[in-house]
Amino acid sequence: MLYEVVVNPKPGLVDPTQHQSHGDMDVFTFIDSSLSLSDYFYEVYETGANFRDADLTELFKLLRPIGVQAEKTMFEATRGVNTHKGVIFSLGILVAAAAYSPDSIIETTKKMLVGLTKTDLLQVTEKTNLTAGERQFLEYGFTGVRGEAEAGFPIVTEIGLAFLRETRGDRNQRLLDTLLKISEFLPDSNLIKRSGDPEILTVYHKMVELYFSLGGSETELGRRQFERLRQKLAIHKLSLGGSADMLIITIFLALQEGLDF
Repeated sequence: MLYEVVVNPKPGLVDPTQHQSHGDMDVFTFIDSSLSLSDYFYEVYETGANFRDADLTELFKLLRPIGVQAEKTMFEATRGVNTHKGVIFSLGILVAAAAYSPDSIIETTKKMLVGLTKTDLLQVTEKTNLTAGERQFLEYGFTGVRGEAEAGFPIVTEIGLAFLRETRGDRNQRLLDTLLKISEFLPDSNLIKRSGDPEILTVYHKMVELYFSLGGSETELGRRQFERLRQKLAIHKLSLGGSADMLIITIFLALQEGLDF
């Protein structure tokens, strides 16, 4: 989580150099949030390590109330600002899965989350206070982080990790380009929420695709495209919060496999 927030200069996200799309938070907010969640991750790790039931969906049920309390802890640390709500969900699941079976984290995750999307999202019509993800499911059919998690985070395993393994440059450059590669393919719910129109995905994805086709951070043309992309997100206050969460998961799984980056 700390690696993600210090990567810079990130488009549409908080980093040590700017927070143009997020006027209510800065890098210190993210540091406070990250540190406040240490006990949470220890608790979900212990829950996974001590789980003995054959039905792994029961492990996920044990994690949910722990996650609810972690959200309260986060909001206390950030004075009500949502910095890591998505990470509490996603990374909490993976930490528990790693504790339960370090050699089969993704398969364990899939078994934990069988039926999650159907169980959670098909009941949203009965709710009054919908999250942004739930509204997007009703309006556009996007399953968001729940669908990504239930599928075993393919955007991470097939895109993020695969790309990070092949990157070159220093750590900051490699992680920044990995963030952009993830964002090129992810239907980022934060982009949709901020713009109010799912068509932003098409526009944004084309801009990132052009960045990489021009040579990315290794060429002058690529760097110019990157600045255009940053400016667009800053002007319109657009955020890549979902992509940032997936970068955190990519970093976690890369560390688990001993990837040198």
